[in-house]
Amino acid sequence: MRPPGSPPGAAASEPSTTGLTAPTAAVEAVDSLDGAVAPAGSGAADPHRTEVLPVGPEHAERTVRVTRPAPLSSWSYAGSSEETVLLPRPPLEQDAPAVPAPRAPTEADSRDDGALVRASGGMAVATLVSRLTGFLRTLGLTAIVGLNLVGSAFNVANTLPNIIFELLLGGVLTSVVIPVLVQAAKEDGDDGQGFAQKLLSGAAVGLALATVLAVVAAPLLIRPYLDPGTDLELATDFAYLLLPQIFFYGMGALFGAILNSRANFGPAAWAPVLNNVVALVALGIYAVLPSPEVGISDTQLLVLGIGSTLGIVVQAAVMLPAMRRVGFRWKWRFGWDRRLSAFGGLAAWVVGYVLISQVGLAAILRVASGADDGGPAIYSYAWLLIQVPYGVLGVSLLTALMPRMSAAAANGRTDQVVADLSLGSRLSTVTLLPMSALLTVFGSQLGIALFSIGRSGPEGAASLGGAMAASAFGLVPMAVVMLQMRVFYAMNDARTPTLIMVVITAVKVPMAYLCPVLLPPEQVVLGLAAVNAFGFVVGLVVGNIWLRVRLGHLDTKRVLRTLVLTLLASLVAVLVAVLVVTLLERLLGGGMSLVLRSWVVLVVGSGVFLTVVAVAMRLLRVPELDPVVARLRRLVGRGRARTT
Repeated sequence: MRPPGSPPGAAASEPSTTGLTAPTAAVEAVDSLDGAVAPAGSGAADPHRTEVLPVGPEHAERTVRVTRPAPLSSWSYAGSSEETVLLPRPPLEQDAPAVPAPRAPTEADSRDDGALVRASGGMAVATLVSRLTGFLRTLGLTAIVGLNLVGSAFNVANTLPNIIFELLLGGVLTSVVIPVLVQAAKEDGDDGQGFAQKLLSGAAVGLALATVLAVVAAPLLIRPYLDPGTDLELATDFAYLLLPQIFFYGMGALFGAILNSRANFGPAAWAPVLNNVVALVALGIYAVLPSPEVGISDTQLLVLGIGSTLGIVVQAAVMLPAMRRVGFRWKWRFGWDRRLSAFGGLAAWVVGYVLISQVGLAAILRVASGADDGGPAIYSYAWLLIQVPYGVLGVSLLTALMPRMSAAAANGRTDQVVADLSLGSRLSTVTLLPMSALLTVFGSQLGIALFSIGRSGPEGAASLGGAMAASAFGLVPMAVVMLQMRVFYAMNDARTPTLIMVVITAVKVPMAYLCPVLLPPEQVVLGLAAVNAFGFVVGLVVGNIWLRVRLGHLDTKRVLRTLVLTLLASLVAVLVAVLVVTLLERLLGGGMSLVLRSWVVLVVGSGVFLTVVAVAMRLLRVPELDPVVARLRRLVGRGRARTT
């Protein structure tokens, strides 16, 4: 295998011990002799060279052009040309060699799931920092802006650029982009660079036009998400400042897709951290400005709106140097590519997916705003915080899985797609189900402990915590549904996810409008949070049925075994934690404040829960913990080696 850091085109230093031939430089004959074959990997740095080939009785000369190997290297098994698989290098571990994942059509899978854990683990570190800074941003918003009319107006307006971005080129659509980019890198001689340049150029023009139209139409766009009795003017003013984010959201998503398709996950994972830092600086400036007793001043509105938009600009711009480092150069290039036609068909279904999903979101926010001025803010923050564990663990796993599933689907390896689906479901269960149980039991204390500061107050914090507890059961179903969607996208099927979203929305919207009828006003937001989570349960069941029809056997027994073992460990941990907390509260008596009591219960209860659940899962021999534990042991071993 070519050592990391060696020049492109360097020959393999030694034969592979795994039966895999290392990726070599692609050699294209410009003026070849009949029957002559250029030696692959013949090691020169000069892109045009003359070689003497021992063909026939006389040596003949030919000129060859050496092209750089694609970041997604093509591997062949034992020198066979029957099948190739695109293999990304592990992210954030650039000194590690590429992990071989191919197999002959007749042998068992030899793909290294430990490499996937290492890849997602590296991204999880970046995502953890991103989520922590995002959490600080949310904490600052609730404390400085408040869970009130201003907070709701900002949240709804801040949702609009995300919605329109999703309609044009959202996170779901990038799941379609990555397989197409992987295919272009595999098929084209320029590593798919020309196709990516056309895609970026066309998208930049389209996003710019859409952004201008959205800003002009801001008063109309804000109306479906708020009850007519609320202050639409304030939300519209925020929308004017926040809607320019659409362009930068879209370009940043495409930059990240190009980097991910070239197995470079780090910059896209770290970019949101800078966004959060800029937003926190804007909040700090907002806090020291003179503020009216009710509402918000014009200066505060400008600082909050422009600061939020500037964070998205930085988030997109920071990925440009990384694109140059992986060898991508963005030049304006317009023209049509046959793959864009297929992409357009897939994109149409994804637009339908987003439109349908927004029907459900609009219904929930409209009902929430009618029940309480702070309803949209409480619901939005609660759902945002529920997604923190998923963002740290689930998103990083999906990002690492997506190129691998795309490559398997491109090669017609349905068994590998099913294996990745099973692995992703099991890892999601092991990592997220305990978090779901923890939030269900201690969600209320979490809300009171963290958000009873500034303008939010204990009452709003209690509602926020209650909404988190009411929706925590949807954490694992959400992660599995997102994984199922990406399985369909990896198979170039964007129609089925849209149809699944139709079913979810058809269940969710009537239940949302029943909440004010069946629940008192102070519990409407809690009911809406539970309705949204239940929608993912419905999506999981429907998606599983659809995938079984499409793929056949889904390795359901292994997934269910992991689910049962993890659930059992979580229930034991909950019982022990509740028992310890109950005894602690009796010892403390009634002399402590509500916030301090919530902090004590949260710290002690969560500490006991996490300890017990970890021990219980080890005793129950949950197999999905093995690669994680092995990874931790390696890291500890490296740390000890450095200290000695």
